[in-house]
This record gives sequence, structure tokens and C-alpha cells, in this order.
Amino acid sequence: MPSRKHVAAATETTFTITELAAEFDITPRAIRFYEDMGLLEPGRKGRNRVYTPRDRTRLKLTLRGKRLGLALQEIKQLVDMYDSQASAAPQLQAFLAILARHREQLEQQRHDIEVTLAEIRQHEKRCRSLLGPA
Repeated sequence: MPSRKHVAAATETTFTITELAAEFDITPRAIRFYEDMGLLEPGRKGRNRVYTPRDRTRLKLTLRGKRLGLALQEIKQLVDMYDSQASAAPQLQAFLAILARHREQLEQQRHDIEVTLAEIRQHEKRCRSLLGPA
């Protein structure tokens, strides 16, 4: 007789790579890339990949991390911590540290963009003055 865990796993909702790709508007190739990076661990049913709700959640978190501009290694660290049964405090502390670093980078980029825009305005003003009245 199969173990209780095995029976539960057999009746659990699963997803195909095509279903996940359509749901998250990404390519199957992107999903396979995330597998190669260790972010997803699908099972197999014959030659087909079978994704569990856990894989779906990990994919959702991965895509959310990408939208925030996180590196895949940072995303993997956070997603792996999410899976652990330990307290959420270490995951939240790590996430806060990563967010702080990214905020700092974005603020620096914004500053750099403002400086560049000021230079462009200065060059435009100079060119217009050289051209004289229109």
C-alpha cells in the first residue's frame, strides 16, 4: 500500500510547462532556465515536466524578484528561505537588506540621470542660442 505522503502527492494539483508559461506570460524556455538555475524542481510524468503548486509559487516569487531588479542568486536565496520551515524573520531580514541595496542603486541611477538631463538641457540651450532667433 502506498504511503500517505505518496497518495497526497498523486492527487495534488499539477501544472504543465505550457500552463505556467501562459499564466505568467513567459516562455517555456524561461521556465526551463529557472529550472537550470535551481529555482524550480518539477517532477516527471513520462517525458513531460509536472509542476506542483510549490513550483508555481516559486515561479511567482522569482518573477516578482525580477520585477524588483534582484539578481537570480538573490532571488534563489530568498525563495529557498521561503521554503524552509524556520522562522520568517531571517528571510525578512535578508529581504530588507537586499531591498536596501537595490534602493541605494536606484537612487544613484536617478541622481546620475538627473545630472545627465541637466547637461542635455545646457547643451540644448547653448545650441538654441547659437542658432539665434527662429
